[in-house]
Amino acid sequence: MDWVCYDRNVPATLTPLRSVADLDEALAQSAKNPLLLFKHSVECGTSLMALDELKRHLEDASDAVLYRLITVQTEREVSDTTVTRLGVPHRSPQVILVRAGEAVWNASHLQITAEALRAAELRHI
Repeated sequence: MDWVCYDRNVPATLTPLRSVADLDEALAQSAKNPLLLFKHSVECGTSLMALDELKRHLEDASDAVLYRLITVQTEREVSDTTVTRLGVPHRSPQVILVRAGEAVWNASHLQITAEALRAAELRHI
């Protein structure tokens, strides 16, 4: 089965990472712009709630931050490589804020709220 996250109206600002090369490019870009990775499971109700919180955050989010989506069902290699590159254990749903290729903050499950995302970005931008 081919899982697609886009039935939940994912904002255009949340760009999917489809390959390890895409991840590498995003991590390199984090030297200039903060990067927020959202690891999403289309099979999980909590992940759908976290996606809704992220969408709410994106309504007023900074243009300076890069937002990237990793759908764990279809991009397992990207998800696993994220663990290796950033040293943050896998959770789903999960957000990881990255500066200069290093994880500076992360949250998972019900910790992912629009308010928490806004506060983390304000602390690390």
